[in-house]
Amino acid sequence: MLILVSYDVNTVTAAGRRRLRQIAKACQNWGIRVQNSVFECNLDWSQWLTLKAQLETICDPALDSLRYYNLGNNYHNHIHHYGAKPTPDLSQDLLDI
Repeated sequence: MLILVSYDVNTVTAAGRRRLRQIAKACQNWGIRVQNSVFECNLDWSQWLTLKAQLETICDPALDSLRYYNLGNNYHNHIHHYGAKPTPDLSQDLLDI
């Protein structure tokens, strides 16, 4: 299923900047960055729960926010892109070896 993860992290302090890097790195391990703070992740249910738990451990809910959008398995007709950056094909391997 395709999960869209977006986040807004308060970066006024060094701790906030560290949380931002940690959240971005965690998302990069599971998906593809499509905007500065937006990732598309093609996950099964257990992977989704793992990612969600990891992000919510890093996030400070008093200062930051995470948003998750579950687009399901039939997401191809629900995504419309316009502009720079090609749309990634999430059915392919994420790593170029």
